[in-house]
Amino acid sequence: MKQANILIIEDDADIREGVRILLEGEQYLVQEAANGADGLKQLSKDTDLVILDIMMPGMSGLKTCEEIRKISYVPVLFLTAKSQGSDKLLGLMAGGDDYLPKPFSYAELLGRVKALLRRYQIYKGKEEEGSAIRQESCIDLAGIRINEEYNEVYVRGEQVNLSEIEYHILLLLMRYPKKIFSAQNLYESIWNEPYFYNCNSTIMVHIRRLRVKIEEDPQNPRYIVTVWGKGYRFRGYEE
Repeated sequence: MKQANILIIEDDADIREGVRILLEGEQYLVQEAANGADGLKQLSKDTDLVILDIMMPGMSGLKTCEEIRKISYVPVLFLTAKSQGSDKLLGLMAGGDDYLPKPFSYAELLGRVKALLRRYQIYKGKEEEGSAIRQESCIDLAGIRINEEYNEVYVRGEQVNLSEIEYHILLLLMRYPKKIFSAQNLYESIWNEPYFYNCNSTIMVHIRRLRVKIEEDPQNPRYIVTVWGKGYRFRGYEE
């Protein structure tokens, strides 16, 4: 398997060094940047994960993440001293994939890093070099086509770019279009972690971002609908 390349963008030199030593001990390739502008310069197609501090002088982590999302769907793990739910929502809405408040244990950081990398490597087809090529598998429903071989999504004939979390949410809903998925169902299926009540806001943010990308009118969705009091499901035009 290809060594994962991780970019740390953090203005605190001591935290950068500690995280770098931890990750290099796990055989990851690590790059460092002390601010958002330098981090954007180091970001490349070979970057597999960005660990990003929110509170930085100059360009904030939120702004840096927004700029990253203009050119890449690489997973972004926020590190921040802020732990309020509203700050977590801001990070997710800026395009972040996960959030770890300081102070954090290295064991927890490493667990989140491995989970994000595992999902991203599967999503990008990088899990095993030289693995057997799968037969092309497609799902076509109500004007949306997912090519699972290449992780491509087409809406009304136009290709759309989804983050790996958005892709897996849409894929799960389209595989079981008549099933209503509660927030707990979605979280535990996509994140492979235990669900807690505050995870509901995480699901809501990703659903909102997904609707913006695939719906003609995100305020009145035709594809991903909310079943009040129960959860979410995929609905086709034929209904």
